[in-house]
Amino acid sequence: MAAIRPFRGLRYRKPDLSSVVSQPYDRVRYGLQAEYYGLDPYNVVRIIKGKKLDSDRPDHAEGPNVYTRARAYLDLWQTEGVLTREERPALYAYHQTFEVQGQTMRRKGLIAALELTEFGEGIVLPHERTHAGPKVDRLRLLRTTGVNMGQIFMLYPDSANRVTGLLDKITESRPPEAQAGEMFEKDVRHQLWVITDEATIEAVQEEMAPKKRLIIADGHHRYETALNYRTEMRKAHPDAPPNAAFAYRMTALVSMDDPGLVILPTHREVVNWPKATVSELLSRADSLFRAIPAASLSQCLAVMKAEEQQHAFGLYASGRYHVLVLRSPDVIEKWITGDRSWAWKALDVSIAHQILLGQVAGLTEEALEGEDHLRYHRDPLLAIRNVDRGEGNFCILLNPTRIDQVKRCAEEGEKMPQKSTDFYPKMITGLTMMPVDAEERI
Repeated sequence: MAAIRPFRGLRYRKPDLSSVVSQPYDRVRYGLQAEYYGLDPYNVVRIIKGKKLDSDRPDHAEGPNVYTRARAYLDLWQTEGVLTREERPALYAYHQTFEVQGQTMRRKGLIAALELTEFGEGIVLPHERTHAGPKVDRLRLLRTTGVNMGQIFMLYPDSANRVTGLLDKITESRPPEAQAGEMFEKDVRHQLWVITDEATIEAVQEEMAPKKRLIIADGHHRYETALNYRTEMRKAHPDAPPNAAFAYRMTALVSMDDPGLVILPTHREVVNWPKATVSELLSRADSLFRAIPAASLSQCLAVMKAEEQQHAFGLYASGRYHVLVLRSPDVIEKWITGDRSWAWKALDVSIAHQILLGQVAGLTEEALEGEDHLRYHRDPLLAIRNVDRGEGNFCILLNPTRIDQVKRCAEEGEKMPQKSTDFYPKMITGLTMMPVDAEERI
């Protein structure tokens, strides 16, 4: 059962949160940290991804380091009244309004405390692999602060969108308690409603209770960190009751059939690799892919979309665009070996890595796994400009992964290759927070 509960959120006490929210911790890069620091002295980045100082003692739990400063900020802001607790347990309706290809869309979510379960129980399923480094970092932050700072983005099955319908009765009847326009994804409007109505909460809990096979969209490292934290806390507090907060994780839940659910592609830029001309790459690819020249980026993307069912990829090298279309699905089984399901092998990202980058371009498995030879881009123009400047060798453009592909891989226990999905927009951090220390109860 997918057990959810309301919780007494810790929130900024002002209606416009634009200056204090941020992207999730793993998106705070490429100079964003400094920009958030300059935006507001109370910006949440000081807690979720603070600046490192030369005087830090990173390996000492007592600090000083980014974790001890995060706790100090958290305590200070509560003392100053910048952050305060809800008087009553609440669920939160979370709307994100944005545009994709000129179309206005709205994604509707529910923020709640979700009871943690192991993946083997079949209630929550991962779809991407995780790495040890981020989990160590997030666990240290969680141990030190005792607070869930950002939401896990979770998809749940609800073909009729019944949960959203229950929340709509609230969101359509009154304005939101908080809203924001986040600095990085600046064209997205975020709105938050605090729901304390007991009848609505009970109805939502009843709808969610029988659901299984919820899929983590974003936040795999944080979910596994929450499981590790729960294990530690249970060992340290064996008499803690079932409603101990550390047995739950703050989660933003979105229906798999929500009309505003969007997945963007992540394009690959190859760097620090022996240079190859476009003619050489096309020659190597000829037996596996048919090549269609394109006059521009827009034409390249349009042809890729039209040929999507046949597995089409954009290639930009030496100032020229081509669309490479797989000649036959038999190629997939021949070149993608190992104990993998067809759902995994047939992903465009799998074909791009294993066949196009591995067999055609000659990147080794080590190169494909690391970060020395691949850069990932949401905006293809960034990759193309890098190639034009000589900073990259060539780039591979992809169509987006579909939600039905995410479902199939998760249900078959397959973890997709890295950077397979880019759910847009991101769930911002700072809307609400959930204390999970030893004495907290849900």
